[in-house]
Amino acid sequence: MDLNVYFQSYEGYFWEWMTDEDVRDDTGYHENNLVSIPNVGAIAYRPYIIEVLKELQPQGIPPFGALLLVLYATQEGYVNFDGISYYLKKLEEEAKTDLEIASIMNFLENLNRLGVSFKKGQNKILLLQTLFNNCHNRLSAVSSEFLLKKFAKSPYTLSKSAEKIAVTPLFILKDTRILVWLNEKFPTSESIIGAMKGFIDEPELEDEIVEEETTVESNKDFIQELIEDPKTFQVGSLIKRIWSGLKIPMRHLSPGEQPIGGISDMTNKGELHRMLLSEFANEDEIFMSRVANSETLYIQREIPPEENVFERIILIDTSLKNWGTPKVLAYASAIAVIKHPKANSQCKVFTVGQTNIPISLDKVENVIDHLNQVSPVLEVSQALDKFFQEEHTEKDIEVFFITNQENLSNENLQKVIHENRDRLKFLVTTSADGELNFFKHHKGARKHIQKIILPLQELWANPPQRKQKGDSHLSSGKKTDVPKNYPILFPTPVNKIATFLYEGEFFILSNKKQLLRTYLSDNYYNKDYYDRYRIHRGCEVLIEDISVKPRGQFALAKNKQQHFILCQYQADKKLISKLNLVTKEYSELNLTGKNIPDDYKLVYFNKSFYLYNAESIWIYHINIDGNISFESVKNDKEIAKNDSKVEVEIRKLSNSGIKILNNFNNIGINAEDSLVISNNRLTKVYDNSLTLFKNNHEIKIAANQYKNKFTFSDGSEVITDTRGILTFKSSNKNIPVFYIPSTEHGFLSLATNTEFGGAEYYLPETTLLKMKTIEDMCSDYLEPFINQILEYGA
Repeated sequence: MDLNVYFQSYEGYFWEWMTDEDVRDDTGYHENNLVSIPNVGAIAYRPYIIEVLKELQPQGIPPFGALLLVLYATQEGYVNFDGISYYLKKLEEEAKTDLEIASIMNFLENLNRLGVSFKKGQNKILLLQTLFNNCHNRLSAVSSEFLLKKFAKSPYTLSKSAEKIAVTPLFILKDTRILVWLNEKFPTSESIIGAMKGFIDEPELEDEIVEEETTVESNKDFIQELIEDPKTFQVGSLIKRIWSGLKIPMRHLSPGEQPIGGISDMTNKGELHRMLLSEFANEDEIFMSRVANSETLYIQREIPPEENVFERIILIDTSLKNWGTPKVLAYASAIAVIKHPKANSQCKVFTVGQTNIPISLDKVENVIDHLNQVSPVLEVSQALDKFFQEEHTEKDIEVFFITNQENLSNENLQKVIHENRDRLKFLVTTSADGELNFFKHHKGARKHIQKIILPLQELWANPPQRKQKGDSHLSSGKKTDVPKNYPILFPTPVNKIATFLYEGEFFILSNKKQLLRTYLSDNYYNKDYYDRYRIHRGCEVLIEDISVKPRGQFALAKNKQQHFILCQYQADKKLISKLNLVTKEYSELNLTGKNIPDDYKLVYFNKSFYLYNAESIWIYHINIDGNISFESVKNDKEIAKNDSKVEVEIRKLSNSGIKILNNFNNIGINAEDSLVISNNRLTKVYDNSLTLFKNNHEIKIAANQYKNKFTFSDGSEVITDTRGILTFKSSNKNIPVFYIPSTEHGFLSLATNTEFGGAEYYLPETTLLKMKTIEDMCSDYLEPFINQILEYGA
């Protein structure tokens, strides 16, 4: 997409580009630096919007108007929903289409009702990533990256986008339809929070956090806690490296009384234990007389230097430019000063942004929360000046100011630092490449103390794995990964969203939102029940995580680039849409007013989609390539003939589905030495067959379960896949990994990466697997797997 098209503003639209004369950024193009809702209020400054788009780029950026509405709804403070509703109703009248404003407003209000912690800092980025993940109408990751790079090179081209043009119904629907879809996906605020927790397990998303006090004696443990937590690992891993090079004084000492020895140390006043031994040699009368007349001699012990108790105040810049790596370095530097082994002075920390906010960095949770703080300002001169204008009654204070090196080029910030150089003791600058510079103000002059270059790539090379709650003993909190496909085919699911015949091949859209490919053997018309496992075949996964709702009619085809295109017709919503399953590009049209009869069906024919009825004179044509288009054309009798043939062929798949065992609760070995999978034992019922049959024997060896992995005491593993495959990994490395389908009461197969035996249902159409009998496969692999576990137990 062209840069100007993405950022294009429209006449009478709900947002527009504006210029804030008082704001300057580092692009050199200061016009059109603010997006606002006309006569309602500001949405966000351009630098912040660009940073948000950068965060969303890896998953593809959403339509600009949709993003702006979400950003406005997640603002802190008052949000004028009446203003938004006014513009949407006005656009609905102009477009002469139903925008489903009630759904849009419900979704925006649910967003606004989220707690403050969900709408700030990194949590807000996580919220946006969750909402727009796999959303409709978004650009691909590659296109998004190209667009942002183009903006970075020539931001002034936005002047063309700021020139308003007439809006078309297509652009209105593109910006608003996604919010209708999001309202269906997230009908409540709680569902949004739940989705955020599922998107990535974040500790700060919990409603309550149990806090543990960190004592002074556990500073070392606190640094280790930072290192072990994935969210603070980057900060924690830098602290000890900073300690090793830090040269700023940790204690300030006053001379006190420091006698140098000899006669000068003698005194006629003191305590008994300090009296010279020679005084005790006097006669009693003389001794008492000398004591009474203060003539006895005492030695004055050396008095150590007095510690000058002072207080440190650390100010951390939280402006937009101090985001990312510089911010990580800033917090690492602050904690390094606070928690230094030789430091025992009191320390206060403030974040400096729009205002000065006191914070605490004594707990891991606090560090996580404050790392997420970002102020929507480009520089912090006003807040810093306000800090120095306030009265600080502390006897002795040292002020540290930590900021990005690039911020020092700002004239306003330079002025504030220079005017308060007598009170600002230390200036610390950070950079994106890991460089720290420490400066000290002394007698009105700034002196460079030291430079520390941190090898970020080395220090951040091995981040810890994220842990699930309640599983602290495990190194990973996620399920064991399973491959997209196996050497054998998956069982075809009984329940399907849709089935297709395209160019002679059968495809299935499964309930798990996957596109599957399957096929039939040549001897289809053999109706013997047992031969069903030789006639039908399982399936392979082509595409996963398809963003589609299981409603309406579907048709499948390929475009000129050989990408699968899924067309969906929702008659009840008067909506036709297309989704590129490879690039995820989505387009749709509202068919309100077209008066399409209820008996029209969606089909594919001759490189096009059609909404048609065999008896109608006029039907509707939908294109495959490019954005969706819809036009009335004359009916072609060949479409009906082709559709009849397709229906006959599709009926052949009617009995191809097999019930898949996907609720795994116990795996073990029973008293008959058979392997038990969720109350079903692997057994031979007929010759040359393997099946899962109900287990009637006690389990004598059970495997321990974690997520989808079951581990026996010897280390052998069974990994489950709810799509219908079990993976067996023996602790005996001489036994190769093998696979068995997990289907109830069906003939199974057993395969390694080189051999296959059992029901041909699971045999791929083209394979290099060596064929063997199921008896041989069981004796070669399954029985040794079981014996290895039994021998270890014995």
